[in-house]
Amino acid sequence: MKPDRMAWWHGLVFLVIVAAIVALDIISKEWIISHIPLGGSLPETGRLTFVHVQNTGSAFGLITNQAFLLSIVAIAGLVVVLLFFRYLKELGLAGGIALSLIFAGALGNLVDRLRLGYVTDFIYVRLWGYVYWPAFNVADSAITVGALSLAVIALATLGKKHEAKPKAGKKDS
Repeated sequence: MKPDRMAWWHGLVFLVIVAAIVALDIISKEWIISHIPLGGSLPETGRLTFVHVQNTGSAFGLITNQAFLLSIVAIAGLVVVLLFFRYLKELGLAGGIALSLIFAGALGNLVDRLRLGYVTDFIYVRLWGYVYWPAFNVADSAITVGALSLAVIALATLGKKHEAKPKAGKKDS
């Protein structure tokens, strides 16, 4: 495939994934807002519970009540992801998919923050006993999966480049 056609194809895949994840994120948050009262949960107990939480902070509830600052950081992050997508072609289609997940998650949470002043979190997982993972949402999941995937892809790509370099001073026989 020609580089121009490949770039167009990767761009289309990026946009489709972003649109799907952002739509799923918004729809799921709206369902939670309309069906579970703030602070409520469904079911009441269990390993996986849907809750209705308003997170005014960043991940894990850090940096609370700073919607403007977090929005600026999110916008800067979106720009960085687009630059990575544009200039890191060696990560291939898999790298583009990972970047689209990160972009979609950041955009989904930014939409919430700009529209509501907070992010709606609703997935609550009991790890063991009374230990719970902090509530999260579809956008947070996309960011996490995208970031972990991107790290693996980048390490694999760097490993291949490192293996491909000939050793200095050695001749091929």
